[in-house]
Amino acid sequence: MTSISLSQLTDRIQEVLKFSFDAPVWIRAEISELRENYNGHCYLELIEKDSSSDAILAKTKATIWSSTYRMLKPYFESSTGESLRAGLNVLVAVTVEFHGVYGFSLNIRDIDPVFTIGELAARRLKIIRQLEADGIADMNKLVEMPLLPQRLAIISSATAAGYDDFMNQLRNDENKFAFYTKLFPAVMQGEQAESSIIRSLEKIYEHAELFDVVVIIRGGGATTDLACFDSYELALNCAQFPLPIISGIGHQRDVSILDMVAHTSVKTPTAAAEFLISKMQEAEIIWQDILADISSLLKHKTDNELRKLDQTKLRIKHTLRQLVMKRTHVVEVYRNRLVNSMKMLIAGQRSKLLLLEKSIESHSPSYLLQHGYTITTLNGLRISSINDIKKGDKIRTFVHDGGFESEVINE
Repeated sequence: MTSISLSQLTDRIQEVLKFSFDAPVWIRAEISELRENYNGHCYLELIEKDSSSDAILAKTKATIWSSTYRMLKPYFESSTGESLRAGLNVLVAVTVEFHGVYGFSLNIRDIDPVFTIGELAARRLKIIRQLEADGIADMNKLVEMPLLPQRLAIISSATAAGYDDFMNQLRNDENKFAFYTKLFPAVMQGEQAESSIIRSLEKIYEHAELFDVVVIIRGGGATTDLACFDSYELALNCAQFPLPIISGIGHQRDVSILDMVAHTSVKTPTAAAEFLISKMQEAEIIWQDILADISSLLKHKTDNELRKLDQTKLRIKHTLRQLVMKRTHVVEVYRNRLVNSMKMLIAGQRSKLLLLEKSIESHSPSYLLQHGYTITTLNGLRISSINDIKKGDKIRTFVHDGGFESEVINE
């Protein structure tokens, strides 16, 4: 029996792979892990999942050497507006390599950003359609903005320049309106941002009665850090939040999904502060007009005094009526959605029960007997094997319209 050494075997494998893959190959895969090391190289794990079950069909290591990574990373991020990160589907040109010690791996030589842009756009559209199908895309927009939005729950990084810009705009406004702010610190970029922002929303929810609005702000930074704001889970939490949400996440690109579901969306943290100041100015004008009317009545004792007073009272009643109608409308919308959701849930459960009923019925003894099958028992127990009986046993056989007894004469 002939034999070869392990190194001879790995050398042969290396030769076969080199001969079979003598040029780069374009492959589609998902990045499951990515890390950069101190010398500028990038190490990845690429996977392929089954589209229906998410089961992993293939997995392998990949490398982008520093000389290539320095060019590929900025090219990809400037083209897609996304950071090269875990979770992305990519189309990459690779050379196939095999080393006697380190095993099989891929060396990434090029990347097609157009493929990833298409994948991201499809994912984004899927999330938008899911929110619309769930009937929650516009829920936060229906929450009434308070007449005096002064008590602010702010979600931001405590050290972000955007947070400082927001606070400075409120403090230095010439109107000197009083705002009461509470910061709920959160990570505002990267893989931890989504869960961090949701945790802050949950903390605010526990004390929602203490606040008028929620402000989510993030200033400056690259557009590649904004992927978390296109998350379904974050959008779900914001859309259903009981307080109006103002988003000012500091970007000039297309509107994020967070912007779409928020009550009010502005481009920057400074613009968010300006919006709140403008709402206070509107309220001030309304009350100044009412006070002016009352002051005029007190200063000028004329025959029309009672008529003007009645007009002022009507204006106040009209304003209050409008507020009540808005709240009633919101409650009615929520009620209708709840009723429709319950109807759909009940219909779905009814369908499941019918399917279960049919499944049970098709496996019942009576169903089998009605379709030509028989059931034979020994001492009341069903016979399922020839080993269950012996010569001389008295057995009973059931058919659809009755039964009869027999004796076993041979096995």
